[in-house]
Amino acid sequence: MIHRGDVYDADFPLAGPHPAVVVTREEAIPVLSTVTVVLVTSTVRGHPAEVPLEGPHLELHEHSVLNCDDLATLPKGRLQRYRGHLSPGQLDALDRALTIALGIDGGRGWGVGAAGR
Repeated sequence: MIHRGDVYDADFPLAGPHPAVVVTREEAIPVLSTVTVVLVTSTVRGHPAEVPLEGPHLELHEHSVLNCDDLATLPKGRLQRYRGHLSPGQLDALDRALTIALGIDGGRGWGVGAAGR
């Protein structure tokens, strides 16, 4: 069973194979044929829509981050090897970063309010 916060190797149509974290809400996963995932990368840019991923429970390269600006919806069949599950603290950081990446916070994560656009 796939869960929100699971880390899998995924086959991205444009990026090829990369680790990814499932961000689809838990209740929707069993009824959908696809899941939304965030790309894991070792390219660290230091922006607020990134989440550092550390810990041996994830089987990732050192200095990996979630880039919440890089979301994809993939068929469940594109999820391959299971790598682990985010910790509760990592899930909280993911939620904050998704809020910033999707502009739900009004852009405050970038230091620019809605009036500044």
